[in-house]
Amino acid sequence: MPINYSMIEMHISEESRYQNKPLCGAIIDYIRKLKIAARCVVAKGTDACYENGEIATRNILTLSFNMPVKIEIILPTPELDQILPVLEKMTDQGIIAYRPMQVYCHKMKKTLIPRQIRVRDIMTSDIEKVEENTPLSQVLKILLPAIFTGVPVVNEKNNPVGIITQGDLIERAGMPLRIGLLEESEPDRIENVLEKLSWKRAMEVMTCPSICIKEDEPVGVAVDIMLRKKIKRLPVMNDQGKLTGMLSRLDIFQTITKESPDWNAFKKQNVHIDNLCHVSDIMRRDTCKISPETTVEEALRLITEHDIQRLAVVDASGMFKGLISDRELLQAFGGHAPGVWDFLTNTMPFAERGDRHKSSTMKIHEKTVEDMMVTDLFTVTEDTDIDEAIRLMVEKRIKRLPVLDTDGRFQGMISRDSLLRTGFAGDNRKRLVQEKETKIETGKENSDSK
Repeated sequence: MPINYSMIEMHISEESRYQNKPLCGAIIDYIRKLKIAARCVVAKGTDACYENGEIATRNILTLSFNMPVKIEIILPTPELDQILPVLEKMTDQGIIAYRPMQVYCHKMKKTLIPRQIRVRDIMTSDIEKVEENTPLSQVLKILLPAIFTGVPVVNEKNNPVGIITQGDLIERAGMPLRIGLLEESEPDRIENVLEKLSWKRAMEVMTCPSICIKEDEPVGVAVDIMLRKKIKRLPVMNDQGKLTGMLSRLDIFQTITKESPDWNAFKKQNVHIDNLCHVSDIMRRDTCKISPETTVEEALRLITEHDIQRLAVVDASGMFKGLISDRELLQAFGGHAPGVWDFLTNTMPFAERGDRHKSSTMKIHEKTVEDMMVTDLFTVTEDTDIDEAIRLMVEKRIKRLPVLDTDGRFQGMISRDSLLRTGFAGDNRKRLVQEKETKIETGKENSDSK
């Protein structure tokens, strides 16, 4: 069935300007930012004559200026009324025409981030960084209030030599639990951890060599490195090997939210979109789940044994009721339940705690998950597009989303990693990636900076 489209034709010249910029480039930017099912093509002619009597031709050197330019915009007819007045205001001289088109089919391949976007376009430039001799207590003070969980380490020449992540602080420095939980703890516990970390330096626990990305690389290359190396963030360098920023998964997701068109609107206009992917294609169906009647003691055991942060709460009929996480457990008991702290930090077996934990242990036995689970949650259904899931996770700053069927039954969970992995699968990564990551050994200067 033919689709009602229109063709806008603009005949202008090289000298045409809009806000001191070439008009053709300004029109391309305008059409692109509309995020509609429109295609814009610019063609430069070889010869022309204009209404004022001027001639432009490549055959005579002195007349090879102000060459003719033709712009064609193919778009759904309903969009004409909003676009034509804008093009008229943008055009200082030339001809604007339009005509109906009978489009037999419109096909396109979905991409999450346009290929022209480079790392420097979306990286975070104003970043925190530490030096090799920085005490780990200072590193933790930087990370505690931050939305990120890693910080780059640089030498005296601002070359990245490593990175300190939450995992490094836990595995190599003895930080008792993850930063998000530590931030929720009592001030005296935080001070105790800071005191213990003050005796170590960044160089002792940092991950090195640092896997970096050049700032002029395509974002697709950075995503491929993140997925292959299983890392969440990349230090960004300039051509001289100096640290200029950090690129995180959140930076990438924010760009997807900003740049992606309304794919649902495209489908309503009968545009065939290849590479569509839904939440059902990427969710984990083997997510741990418990009933509302589960004791807090059992929930704590599952969280620590499986090294996970949260559990889905599902009733006997499979209906999703909420989530319970280590954060809720620690907040619920606070300083009144040292047994919970010990359990989450694995400082002693649960069954071997002394009398000082007896009262808190009793409370743990008495309470069920239903008493403290979070029920006011954002969820998605199995048929949700992945870019919509990304938008929700970015706007609400959440890392995992429960997936339900149309009746509200729990089906699984999706994470930022699964969204990134599936969203960029087949996104011309083989063409873009030829082992682009740059490794900088600790203590060795980048050869380009010498």
